[in-house]
Amino acid sequence: MELFVVCVAALLASGLTLFSGFGLGTLLMPVVALFFPLDLAIAMTAMVHLANNLFKIGLLGRKADYSLLLKFGLPAVAAAFVGAALLTFLGELKPIYEYHALGGNRQVSVLKLIIGVLIISFVVLERSPTFSKAALDQKWLPLGGVISGFFGGLSGHQGAFRSMFLSKVGLEEETFVATGVVLAVMVDLSRMVIYGVSVSAHSDAVEWPLVIGASISAFAGAYVGAQMLKKVTLQSVQLMVSALLIVVGCGLIAGVL
Repeated sequence: MELFVVCVAALLASGLTLFSGFGLGTLLMPVVALFFPLDLAIAMTAMVHLANNLFKIGLLGRKADYSLLLKFGLPAVAAAFVGAALLTFLGELKPIYEYHALGGNRQVSVLKLIIGVLIISFVVLERSPTFSKAALDQKWLPLGGVISGFFGGLSGHQGAFRSMFLSKVGLEEETFVATGVVLAVMVDLSRMVIYGVSVSAHSDAVEWPLVIGASISAFAGAYVGAQMLKKVTLQSVQLMVSALLIVVGCGLIAGVL
């Protein structure tokens, strides 16, 4: 059942990235977290995210701006290690609160609390006109890399800050997209080094068929979504996805999920 649900979620999430403004990891991770511990769900989602972006690199990678990969990407890689290491540390902490509800024991952990707050915060940022229009001078690109990489390593939320810092660099649309994809892969590869240590210790807990199936579904979702409606945002879809993510964030904070 989890294989079917996660593959369908990957298909829909990958397609919705073209319409909703949210990335694949943001949409897919909460679904995977329904079946696996949160830190493992983030790591498994990162594998799917990496595979999907490697697929995109095959299509667009040659059009990336390599000077930005150095200015923005290298600080992002270093910060991603820190964020991923922090995730691993938080995942090992004991729950801070336990209670009985909905027919079972519920646990509020530090990791769930932080990830829940991050999800809600990033939804608010994505929906904020001020944030969407914000752009900073190129001298802040290394700082942007640090911020984007850190949150990419911690929770997978890297796209919003990356776009904010790169949006006013003056890139053509295809170069902007290609550069973002390559930067995402750099961060994904970095955090997978840290995640890999944790995953290898619990390799029997990772559903590899699920990771492979979700990756293939994400490829299909990206292709179908692009064919249906390229680069168009639909207000109703954005609002629906935002509302669902807020529910997920509140569920994590409350220990229900």
